[in-house]
Amino acid sequence: MKVHQLNGYIQSIYLIEYPHGVLLLDGCCRADLKLIIDFFQSKLNRPLNDLKTIVVTHMHPDHAGAAHKLRKLSGCLIVSADKENQWYKGLNGIMMHWIDVILTLYVGKKMNKGIKNVMYNRKLNPDIKVSHGEKVVHFPDWILLETPGHTDRDLSVFHPDKNWIYVADLMIKLRTRFIAPFPIFHPNKYRKSLKYVKKLAADKVMLAHGGILNMQANDYDQVINAAPQIPRTPLRASLLKIKKITGK
Repeated sequence: MKVHQLNGYIQSIYLIEYPHGVLLLDGCCRADLKLIIDFFQSKLNRPLNDLKTIVVTHMHPDHAGAAHKLRKLSGCLIVSADKENQWYKGLNGIMMHWIDVILTLYVGKKMNKGIKNVMYNRKLNPDIKVSHGEKVVHFPDWILLETPGHTDRDLSVFHPDKNWIYVADLMIKLRTRFIAPFPIFHPNKYRKSLKYVKKLAADKVMLAHGGILNMQANDYDQVINAAPQIPRTPLRASLLKIKKITGK
């Protein structure tokens, strides 16, 4: 097993290489498509159809944006959480999707990555829907864990033998401290997910925003103690800002 870390548009990309194929631990940004194709050709020296499985941990633009296009090009399988409804459902979902795309572009600009095409289908069409504890198709040494809170369907991907875990956006590393992501739709579930991953005590923790780290118990505690007690969502943030401006 070889772990390859790439610098995506606004997030780290993790490709796990085996002789029989390659696992992509998240669906990336649409803007990362060329980067991944070039990496297969020039670094791995493997055809793109050696990409066998993509795990989409949740539906944000930097985690699901390239999944459908990579499946079309490679024939891989897309794996995601077993949820009855789409994340971006209805009129509110359409608005939230546009907000998330705009936020992605804002972060990209702040990181001096420029404005790129990050538009993608707000509705995911996975090949396989999974629940807590199931093995990743084609890569059974990796286990899928439900770690919701950031959204209602967040997944982490755990390798018990190596004691490595990919936690997507469960926490974010900013310089010398760890913070909770934005948004947090389910604060109680979020703290429970943090405590669950802390208890696993993984030797290596792969963050979408922060790289590969040796995390200690106090690092988790830092996030748990600062985690919001009420939902922290784009709508609530906007209403609070309006209230502050108007004084009402």
